[in-house]
Amino acid sequence: MTKLILYTLHVSPPCRAVELCAKALGLELEQKTVNLLTKEHLTPEFMKMNPQHTVPVLDDNGTIVCESHAIMIYLVSKYGKDDSLYSKELVKQAKLNAALHFESGVLFARSRFVFEPILFAGGSEIPADRAEYVQKAYQLLEDTLVDDYVVGNSLTIADFSCVSSVSSIMGVIPMDKAKFPKIYGWLDRLKALPYYEEANGSGAEQVAQFVLSQKEKNAQKA
Repeated sequence: MTKLILYTLHVSPPCRAVELCAKALGLELEQKTVNLLTKEHLTPEFMKMNPQHTVPVLDDNGTIVCESHAIMIYLVSKYGKDDSLYSKELVKQAKLNAALHFESGVLFARSRFVFEPILFAGGSEIPADRAEYVQKAYQLLEDTLVDDYVVGNSLTIADFSCVSSVSSIMGVIPMDKAKFPKIYGWLDRLKALPYYEEANGSGAEQVAQFVLSQKEKNAQKA
């Protein structure tokens, strides 16, 4: 039987996106936690596997795949019973790729602008312009949701990526349900997945609580 090892950190949105994808495919992952705060990702062993020293990293019987989007595409392409999660049809695939870039370049990037100063630089405040930048990202996602899911009316890996970031940052930068009804409807559809809470929900809550707690600790030290 194929042995899939995922080097991961459950509170990390990209790692949770891969967990969602694996659950959707019915794949079992042997998860090995890499603690970024204690710099386990900077060990020679890990950097040999991934010179960019990021998580997640997949080891599929010696085949190493880095970066969450690449890992999900790899898993669907190799182990999926069909291409519903990542279409082989050129036009839909282009739209999926655009959505993945939107997640990494906008949703996740703007989350990092808020999280990293608090977690790694002792920040005790969230600058107003950064909070507003996140609100603008919410609006872009709201405008994107012209159908039930990020790309069309069926679940894809774009949903896994986007929800991993959005569910994390909204616990720190609140999202107005009245202003973003399409996002809340989409979230409800994803939360109905039988594996959602285990793969993403709990981790999203944990990271938001940890960021807010660390923010208060940093303020007390200031």
